[in-house]
Amino acid sequence: MKVKDVSQKVGGKIRKIRKEKGLSQERLAFEAGLNRAYIGYIERGERNPSIKVVARIAKILKISLNELFKF
Repeated sequence: MKVKDVSQKVGGKIRKIRKEKGLSQERLAFEAGLNRAYIGYIERGERNPSIKVVARIAKILKISLNELFKF
């Protein structure tokens, strides 16, 4: 699997879970200490965030990294 494919799958999963939890991109970005635009890039698979950033997002979404990487 290509890195871009992984980025798109993880980003899509972040978007899906964020919406299920009723969080806006703005709120997720604020709680993670990130820029809202960066959250959008991650969700579209246009950026490859560090594992630290992904872990922070997973913590805010109250899911494990294992769950986030299940495709």
